[in-house]
Amino acid sequence: MTDYIVPVLLLAASCVALRKQENTYDLLLSGAEEGLKLLLHLIPTLILLLTAVTMLRASGAVEAISEFCAPVFSFFGIPPETAILVLIRPISGSAALAVGADLMANYGVNSTIGRTVAVMLGSTETTFYTISVYFGAAGIRKTRYTIPAALFADFIGFFMASLTVRWLF
Repeated sequence: MTDYIVPVLLLAASCVALRKQENTYDLLLSGAEEGLKLLLHLIPTLILLLTAVTMLRASGAVEAISEFCAPVFSFFGIPPETAILVLIRPISGSAALAVGADLMANYGVNSTIGRTVAVMLGSTETTFYTISVYFGAAGIRKTRYTIPAALFADFIGFFMASLTVRWLF
């Protein structure tokens, strides 16, 4: 089924353009051109985010922060071993997947921690990446209320993931 999605979409776009008597090729080219302009606009933001995440992980700051926050996570019922995931997930999805894979390799995929990690990865978002990409694309500079609300939603996602795993398993 997925092999046919792109050809079907191109065929549908061509049929709609032919019905409206528009030049399909020019429309596709202008769309691709706009996509490339957007990509060029977003590349500096993406490079900055990836560099910051790499520097934080390489310096050991993430581990130090997670050790500092572990008592707070324990208070809320979030396994302290997942503290590094809670801290890295809002910043970088790929780093969070790497941390999640490490936690699952260490504790097992069927352990409470492994299941909690799986639910956390599925129920939270890479907040700063999403905000920088979408707000950057839309030209929005002020994120006064967005970031606190999004981080609160992420924390609720982590908390509910922990509760869900404890209730179901």
